[in-house]
Amino acid sequence: MMTPDEALARLKAGNAAFVADHPVEADVSRERRLMLARSQQPFATLVGCSDSRVGPEQLFGAGLGELFIVRTAGNNVDTAGMGSIEYSVLALNVPLIVVLGHEQCGAVAAASEIVIEDKRFPGSISKMIEPIIPAVLAAQRANGTSDLVDRAVEENVRRMVERLQTFSEPMLMEPQRRGELKVVGAVYSLATGEVRWLD
Repeated sequence: MMTPDEALARLKAGNAAFVADHPVEADVSRERRLMLARSQQPFATLVGCSDSRVGPEQLFGAGLGELFIVRTAGNNVDTAGMGSIEYSVLALNVPLIVVLGHEQCGAVAAASEIVIEDKRFPGSISKMIEPIIPAVLAAQRANGTSDLVDRAVEENVRRMVERLQTFSEPMLMEPQRRGELKVVGAVYSLATGEVRWLD
């Protein structure tokens, strides 16, 4: 079992190798698959966006069974997503939760269009975007509409981190108090491949 800091260091090293075009060779061997068929022991839970340009295993140099991934457009979680996060901590003893946003996020851009242009979206898209709107409003209050999407991406990550650190069930709060679990936020650059870690 890794500590939260060891898990974070592992992700940082994997991303550094990815950015340097020396990606880590992930173990996808038959032996690894057979071992994982018996049980899983991921070292981190990643709450990320569904965007096809953001492949968590690749950008962190992780292999089969190493990351427990919850992905939705705009890296926002509903009841099923929160239950998945809680399961990873309660049942799998994951020591690290990473909330990962990314540049040019379409869901955050759409939420920005709702705020700025009162735009409407069909089907379930508007309901999916609703939880992102407070992040857009906060970013707009801070600096107007300049670079609004990029600033709202970061604000959206920070709000999700705060939710997991402060407003969660005891099953997430208690391990954090004991130092067994850490929740951190980050933003991924599509062009450089670099993950920028937030305070």
